[in-house]
Amino acid sequence: MRRRGGARRRLRLVSTRPAVDVVLPFRGTNAQLSRVAQRLAALQVRSGDTLTIADNRRGAVDGRQGPVRIVAAGERQTSYHARNRAAAAGRAPWLVFLDADVLAPADLLERYFAVGTGEQVGILAGAVVDRPPAADAASAAERYAWLKSSMSQEVTLAGGEWAFAQTANAAVRRVAFEQVGGFEAGVRSGGDADLCFRVRAAGWTLERREQAAVTHVNRATLARMLAQRARHGAGAAWLARRWPGALPRRRWLGLARWSARRAATGVLAGVRGDRDAALLGLLDGPAVWAFELGRLIPNRPRPRALRRS
Repeated sequence: MRRRGGARRRLRLVSTRPAVDVVLPFRGTNAQLSRVAQRLAALQVRSGDTLTIADNRRGAVDGRQGPVRIVAAGERQTSYHARNRAAAAGRAPWLVFLDADVLAPADLLERYFAVGTGEQVGILAGAVVDRPPAADAASAAERYAWLKSSMSQEVTLAGGEWAFAQTANAAVRRVAFEQVGGFEAGVRSGGDADLCFRVRAAGWTLERREQAAVTHVNRATLARMLAQRARHGAGAAWLARRWPGALPRRRWLGLARWSARRAATGVLAGVRGDRDAALLGLLDGPAVWAFELGRLIPNRPRPRALRRS
């Protein structure tokens, strides 16, 4: 009898999962939008949950694809503006933020709340796992990103007082989100870190949810990978100005020496036939340089009037 009672108590705990508004910003083609909506619709939801894509393209219109609501958010070309717009369209006590380049398991929301959440917890950091590359067909960029676990939350959660959850997969309590004013809408990168810093400064805590894992699809070309790194560098420079002590820049002379050593290691590994070690040695330098040089790029999009037609 005691065992059956325990099972009933566990069932009641699971059944009290809070309602969730799932938010995903998007900018791409109509065909890509349909594929992203289909993936989002595969999530297991309960009464009170919503699935929303914030369409960040110019001329976007509100709509619906199956159970997924499409919210037009094209006024400002940033993913954080899009996330704010979609978050404002819901009322659930928790927001789960995903990116268009992640693959989520159907039971992701159940995994987030499989264990209790304290009243002062404002952010839950789900896991982000880089998709293993196909053995023969993977590009150098895809394999490098996988070897480095480039999108792992372990990278950003290891920052001590500057630890933050990436919005590729994170849950935020709505009251905490609204208390700090949501995302800084005008930046291209770094808004997830900035949100986490403000939420934690307001007295909320951050917890990990490794069981709530998604798979990240990495950039397929070196050009796109390095462009992503440069964009992250622009966000790092913005964060360093906004939050002194966070994400300090590297000294370029030391970086040049380190890059040369890594390249030499890569060449020697290639001579030995160690493909992965060669790839890491040869691409570590360009990847870090792209990030550091990206600090020189403005982190706010240019006004439309200044862009070329």
